[in-house]
Amino acid sequence: MSTDETIERIARIEEQERRLVLPRFDNDDAWALGCLLVELARARSAPVTIDIRRNGQQLFHCALPGTSTDNDAWIGRKARTVERFGSSSFLVGLRCVAKGRTFEESSRLDPDTYAAHGGAFPITIAGVGVVGVVTVSGLPQAEDHDLVVAALESYLDRT
Repeated sequence: MSTDETIERIARIEEQERRLVLPRFDNDDAWALGCLLVELARARSAPVTIDIRRNGQQLFHCALPGTSTDNDAWIGRKARTVERFGSSSFLVGLRCVAKGRTFEESSRLDPDTYAAHGGAFPITIAGVGVVGVVTVSGLPQAEDHDLVVAALESYLDRT
């Protein structure tokens, strides 16, 4: 990805984070969003694991065929990145790349604990802020990210 493409992608993700804000988010919302993600993933024959957490509590988890425990490890690392930085894991990583550094160099965080790769997106409630994370693992990072965004867009259209 060129520098210009990185900067464009950063702007696009920042816009997604501003736009994809929910009016509320409870356990039933997590279930509905998770089921929607499963439907989207199955329609794309995407071998992904899906995870939704609110305030550290896992509310939804589904591992589709073709996934492994490695996907669970990636989910944990990407979700912790969102929880720490309050931004999508892809955006955190791209901001480092735009500065000419890796996330590991910039953050000095343990790469076995944190991963700034696409697929984890903050769950933000209007007037409240970030309360959780929705994460997908199993595809290339841009596709993981885009699947989560597509699900959030569709979910917001339904609410």
